[in-house]
Amino acid sequence: MPTGWDRQKVLELANGFRAACVLAAGADLDLWSLLGPDRLTAAELARRLRADLRATTVFLNALAALQLLEKQGDRYSVPEELRALLIRAEPANPNFTEAADPKFSKGHPHPEPPILPMLQHLANVLRAWSQLAWVVRAGIPAPRQASIRGFEADRAAFLEGMHALSAPVADGLVAELGPPRFRHLLDVGGATGTWTLAFLRAIPEAQATIFDLPDARPLVEARLAQTPLKDRIRFVGGDFYRDPLPTGADFAWLSAIAHQNSRQQNRELFAKVWAALEPGGRIGIRDVVMEPCRTRPLQGALFAVNMLVNTEGGGTYTFQEFTEDLQLAGFQTPQWIIRREDMNSVILAEKPKE
Repeated sequence: MPTGWDRQKVLELANGFRAACVLAAGADLDLWSLLGPDRLTAAELARRLRADLRATTVFLNALAALQLLEKQGDRYSVPEELRALLIRAEPANPNFTEAADPKFSKGHPHPEPPILPMLQHLANVLRAWSQLAWVVRAGIPAPRQASIRGFEADRAAFLEGMHALSAPVADGLVAELGPPRFRHLLDVGGATGTWTLAFLRAIPEAQATIFDLPDARPLVEARLAQTPLKDRIRFVGGDFYRDPLPTGADFAWLSAIAHQNSRQQNRELFAKVWAALEPGGRIGIRDVVMEPCRTRPLQGALFAVNMLVNTEGGGTYTFQEFTEDLQLAGFQTPQWIIRREDMNSVILAEKPKE
């Protein structure tokens, strides 16, 4: 049994859902965006939320107790340090400022996007996790449940949430990779464009193809419209579970894709990548990579539960499993190039030259 456990610590762990649920509800209701720069009473906020006054008051006081709101007298406001994180970016200014800030293309830091979309996605995840006992017994994922904002908004939050997580680390991870040399990148499932842009910033002469579901096109085009790199990128709509991948690339990038698949699905996807790549091309996989014991890293073990409740066969995999599946698809010399305890491990493998 782990050292340090006692009655109180177990109860604290069990009660951890309470703060998470309050934060998730705030994200679902887009509370901080509705408040914006204002200082409002519970009654004024209830009107904006179209919500019950008593319930709103209890909810706002809990947020203030968690320091996710400031309360002065009977008025509530967004803490200054949380505004950039929790207030929704305006559609005309989605906090992706490469075109507006010429320093950005020269490798200088750029503003990080709000994490609000990821919190909205995690609110959906929380609903699935609450069914874990039933999932364990039945062996099937939890029923999909829309948020108060609806399925379409949930899909948009997922895509923007992936950008919110990847944008702060993408340039650094690409630099740590060398960056890898290529002429043409195939970004599989790269709807946000985040990784494509990071690679193209690092390799000025390269071109890229983003392949994702057709409904991702508006998000990609909106983001690319604000960057001078847009003429080096094309979007191809399709479903990598059913459709062949675009050919002509010499480097394929799969970011946070493998964990949503079973091993058989990964083998089929890796085979499609192999077929699409030019001879001598390489595949890069960014994902959680587990130790053989499967209890480390901790975040990977917990993320496997996330895949259990949300997918038919997804999970987190060891380097040996990735190696076997890549080699079955025809790739050679898989290497665990970057080791992390989160989603930022990277494995590279090569397609033989003919």
